Amino acid sequence: MTMYPSAEAFGRLPMQPYLILPLALALWIGWRDLKTRRIPNYLTCGVALSGLVFQLAHHGWGGLWAGSLGLLLGFGLLFLPYLVGGMGAGDVKALAGLGAWLGPNLVLYLFVYMAISGALIALGLLCWRGKLWSRILQARTSVVNWIICRSHGLAPAAASTPKSESIPYGVAMALGMLLLIIWGA
Repeated sequence: MTMYPSAEAFGRLPMQPYLILPLALALWIGWRDLKTRRIPNYLTCGVALSGLVFQLAHHGWGGLWAGSLGLLLGFGLLFLPYLVGGMGAGDVKALAGLGAWLGPNLVLYLFVYMAISGALIALGLLCWRGKLWSRILQARTSVVNWIICRSHGLAPAAASTPKSESIPYGVAMALGMLLLIIWGA
């Protein structure tokens, strides 16, 4: 009898060694975002460039094309939230960089997993700060105002919400990458 648990004790994890380096980079991104509330350009650009080099070296021109599409898709998925102020520029560039590693298919899965992670982080922070109920009531008021104004042909008044506390979305990205490895695509 061995004193270490077998691999079956942990369940079946898909063996995807090509995702280990992007996971390490995503963890670095998450750590920097948590520590400084910024994701530096040297990190996002380095992730993107190394992803494109990896794709070209291991998959040829087709891989470079897939990495480029993943980069563009990763950028595009977060660009609109950035424009409306819900996301930082570093978050947009970080997902683009990871998209260069993952390609267009896997970056979509990462986007979904990190959205779930981000929502759970935001929900947890609202509960921890005791602001969940007030935010629910605030959202309900906004929806009711929108419905009433819309039914009378009026534009709803701009909401006077306090500046919301942001979450370090790099952490959600790292958790999303971990979920991508565990649950797969």
